[in-house]
Amino acid sequence: MTDNAVRAHLTSLERDGLVQQSGLRQGSRKPHFNYELTADAEQLFPKSHAVILGQVLQVLEEKLPAKVTQDVLSEVGQRLAATHPAPASAKLEQRVQAAVQMLEELGGMAKVEKQDGHFLIRGGSCPLGDASCHHPGVCKAAEAMVAELVEAPVRECCIKGDRPKCCFEIDDVDEKKSSR
Repeated sequence: MTDNAVRAHLTSLERDGLVQQSGLRQGSRKPHFNYELTADAEQLFPKSHAVILGQVLQVLEEKLPAKVTQDVLSEVGQRLAATHPAPASAKLEQRVQAAVQMLEELGGMAKVEKQDGHFLIRGGSCPLGDASCHHPGVCKAAEAMVAELVEAPVRECCIKGDRPKCCFEIDDVDEKKSSR
């Protein structure tokens, strides 16, 4: 598609209340706008899995101690990561990109930023959003998945609430090793 065609489509989607501007990104010639789906647009996508996942999480929370529930969710994340292992020789940045790719395959739009000796994976949405707004512990499954993929400590710093967005902070262990 041409730039003009993309702009025309975005204008139509924005007019219809399906997307909204969510910030700026520096471009090579001029800043570019980032867009995200609106709450109305999110409702257009099938979400039957969210209802089932929500009930599974509710039962786990009711029947198991909190620590056991967290351990189960962490194991789920690790098993998901095992389906997409990064090459053994991959550098941390490549492993972080693999984690972003897996989050995107699960339905979460994500990007990587590098700040002050760590990577940040920021999601424009959350693949577990419908479940995480009622069961925030489910973010531990995603955190465990990312940690398994990047093979480094990960801290979940997701935005919770009505419009959840994933966020994971990863220390740049490769940079720390090279600075010694």
